[in-house]
Amino acid sequence: MTMQVERAVLLKDLHVKGRPLVLFNIWDAGSAQAIQSTGAKAIATGSWSVAAAHGYEDGEKLPFDLVLANLTRIISNVNLPVTIDLEGCYGQSPTEAQAAIVKIIEAGAVGINFEDQIIGGDELYSIENQCARIKAIRAVAERMSIPLFINARTDIFLKVDPAKHNDSYLKEAIHRATAYAESGANGYFVPGLRSEKYIEKLCDISPVPINIMMMSGMPSPKELESWVLHALVMALGRIVRRLML
Repeated sequence: MTMQVERAVLLKDLHVKGRPLVLFNIWDAGSAQAIQSTGAKAIATGSWSVAAAHGYEDGEKLPFDLVLANLTRIISNVNLPVTIDLEGCYGQSPTEAQAAIVKIIEAGAVGINFEDQIIGGDELYSIENQCARIKAIRAVAERMSIPLFINARTDIFLKVDPAKHNDSYLKEAIHRATAYAESGANGYFVPGLRSEKYIEKLCDISPVPINIMMMSGMPSPKELESWVLHALVMALGRIVRRLML
């Protein structure tokens, strides 16, 4: 087993329900080394911070060659799994997404954040289109024999004032979580979601681990852990009841 495969497996194994994995977004080799020195278990980049550190705005404004060069320096300076915020994979079609993933894997990354926001627009990709893109990424990762961790991001909640989040948004999020998981995603990222009730519900129903972005006014990681554990207990309770019937 190669070192890259070992790190990919480790990243996946770090996602254990009830024991949240805390990731701090880094932007270069120096910040990656600083986070590693604190005892972190994995390294994760943030597209905004990486772009800003290079003098660019977020939203794939940073040239892809610089993305790759920065990623390569980060990976060569740490001995932990590295997952990159790749935004929309620098292309709209499945083929374009595959081309970017080949280079990302060749650089040594073992995970990506991959969003359903259309870069440069206000809309989300349709579920069908985004699933096609996820399937294409999974296919090329398998061809390269790297179990890439695809953290599928949805901007359903981030685009709307938290005060206006309601059951319809949650329903859409659950629909996308299921579809993305069936298409090859390993995780589901829901930035902007803050509601305790909705986080619990999503953790309960989602077929893959949920990734929550910590923002001002959010609960602490320990509180989030208690919500996830509550959802897990509720799910186990239903399993027991089904087994008893």
